[in-house]
Amino acid sequence: MQHCCINLLLLSKTNTVMFKNNKYFTLFLFALVGTLTITSCGDDDPEPPMEEELITTLNYTLTSSSGNTFTVSFLDLDGDGGMDATIGTATLEANETYTGSIELLNESEDPAEDITEEIMEEDDVHQFFFESSVAGLSVSYSDADDDGNPLGLANTLTTGDPGSGTLTVTLRHEPDKNADGVSGGNIANAGGSTDIEVPFPVNVQ
Repeated sequence: MQHCCINLLLLSKTNTVMFKNNKYFTLFLFALVGTLTITSCGDDDPEPPMEEELITTLNYTLTSSSGNTFTVSFLDLDGDGGMDATIGTATLEANETYTGSIELLNESEDPAEDITEEIMEEDDVHQFFFESSVAGLSVSYSDADDDGNPLGLANTLTTGDPGSGTLTVTLRHEPDKNADGVSGGNIANAGGSTDIEVPFPVNVQ
């Protein structure tokens, strides 16, 4: 937009020479050019990017049908720093159904910031996805956003026969939730950007 400002100013000088005998027209022209210059050059000013929240902790709490409760956690206090993340292993009963809930925190702050609340407030632009390499293990949604599309903070995990593998929990920002509501939460169709991705080791016994 810098070129438009220069061109308009050159036009104003040319017109001033051509109409120097008409001072009222010249004054009007300068006022008009000044207004256009301010408007045109100011409209394309870049907006500062929104800062992404740091998620250092993901707690996945599971409660069996018999009432046994345990939590597996991902912890990475320095974010993209040099420290390795720690990831807990989920030991599950075979042929069981668990009620699941996810908590997200930023524990680099004191007190820790509860990111879960922000995900709930912005549920229309967030969705969790669950990918299992364990035969017979699946996760379904138990919650939805205000539009009726899946969210995943609350979920149901079902196991089959004994086996082992990983359960990858991924939070996407601005996914195509309409498409994923139809496909049952297939991350291959999700789009958007990844806020956090955790591959939990799983043993089904």
